[in-house]
Amino acid sequence: MFLASARHPVNIGHLVMGIAFLGLVAVWALVESNVVGGDDIRWLLPVPWVLAGLAGLLTTVRSGRDRAAREQTPWPQATPAPAPPAATTDAPDDTIHDAR
Repeated sequence: MFLASARHPVNIGHLVMGIAFLGLVAVWALVESNVVGGDDIRWLLPVPWVLAGLAGLLTTVRSGRDRAAREQTPWPQATPAPAPPAATTDAPDDTIHDAR
């Protein structure tokens, strides 16, 4: 099987949830290490969700644009059908003739 490209379609749901998970882990690490505290947590918690949503939107737009570019290939030129082979008279006739 020959593959034209090594790229595969991106599962956008997996991408979004992966980015959100990594962002929430980063927020958790910042809170646990006392880098962020108090009211800053209130503004920091939505950041992973916003970044994940933005990544999902950008991936959707990009994959839609790539798909549209692939689908807009020019139509192949119609080629005429090959002519049927000409009948030759050199071959014996296999039809049955009624001798009445």
